[in-house]
Amino acid sequence: MQISTLDALDVGHTRAARMDFAPAVGSSETSTGRTMTPISSANSSVPTSPVSQRTVGSSSGPAVTVRSAVPADYSAIARITRDSYLTARYFDDAEHPYMQRIQQVAVRAAAAPIWVAERDGRIVGSVTLAVAGDEFADIALPDELEFRMLVVDPAVQRGGIGRAMVAAIIAHARALDGISAVGLTTGQDWHGAHALYESTGFHRVPERDWLVPQSRIKLLVYRLDL
Repeated sequence: MQISTLDALDVGHTRAARMDFAPAVGSSETSTGRTMTPISSANSSVPTSPVSQRTVGSSSGPAVTVRSAVPADYSAIARITRDSYLTARYFDDAEHPYMQRIQQVAVRAAAAPIWVAERDGRIVGSVTLAVAGDEFADIALPDELEFRMLVVDPAVQRGGIGRAMVAAIIAHARALDGISAVGLTTGQDWHGAHALYESTGFHRVPERDWLVPQSRIKLLVYRLDL
């Protein structure tokens, strides 16, 4: 495993993912009375957002729309996740058990909200959200929205797509009752990721850093107070 690129970020490992290393949104009524597409999964505690999608300007190229994933997106999410991890050299091949797990997008979507980044009608990135107590929550405290597995298609990395997704996550977190911070985990040597997070207001909380079980891989925790 090597460092991630700026826009292809592995932002943590779920409890299930930790076991891999050690032996090894239908419609709902919003508070405004409007019917919107929620971002939350049926089995997740992440609250429904008052908006169903956000269009965010990127540093270069067309604007990026961040929205909830639908089943038609799952194959693109799996491909982008696989290609991002392999390009970043997290794993040698796509047959590793963890690589197989993260490509099972339908399974993940049943337990956690997944967002996609779309540009010019093409899926170019995705991210998974969780709050404390969710299956895919890793380090989330009760007041935190956590995001994980933020990935961008290697063909369009360093085009501001990762930053656009982070901006949408922060905006979403500000709209959630009971959430006063955003948290994430990142690799110790992923300096591009650190620069992105620090430039968007995240700060290190070293007392919450942790090691991948039965390894020397240290993972760093960042938090943004809203």
